Amino acid sequence: MSPDQGKLLRHVFLDANKQESETTKKVIRAIPDARKSYTPDPKSMTAHQLAWHIATAEIMFLDFVLTGKAPAGRPPEPPPSIAAILDWYETNHADRVNKVQAMSPEQLTVILPFFAGTEFPAVTYLNFMNMHTIHHRGQLSTYLRPMGSKVPSIYGGSADEPMQM
Repeated sequence: MSPDQGKLLRHVFLDANKQESETTKKVIRAIPDARKSYTPDPKSMTAHQLAWHIATAEIMFLDFVLTGKAPAGRPPEPPPSIAAILDWYETNHADRVNKVQAMSPEQLTVILPFFAGTEFPAVTYLNFMNMHTIHHRGQLSTYLRPMGSKVPSIYGGSADEPMQM
């Protein structure tokens, strides 16, 4: 991959992430604090754990792109409230995105080994980050109605938040 291609992909993936992160915040914000321990199945994460996983995984992917170092250990314990998760996510996400924006095109194209033998240019992991978030956000959105909350619009209107024309 050429540095110019890396620069283009950063633009594409971070533009997508900007929109996706706003949607992610809407879904997390919809979790009622009083019901954050809801889980649809004993094997599933609670809504609180899943919201924290989404937030920390995005930062992990951004840190990986920035440093080239795979995460060591588990993320910290989640903050006690959904609002605190959102605050942490907004602060850390903005900081890391700004740092990725400042990376040189050459840094974006360095080949990074991640796990299970995967090796891709650093910028490629921004797309993995987006897909990972979308996957888990979809899971979390299915928790909302059983928790007594409303489902926000995600890729169009929902029964709770109709599409605005």
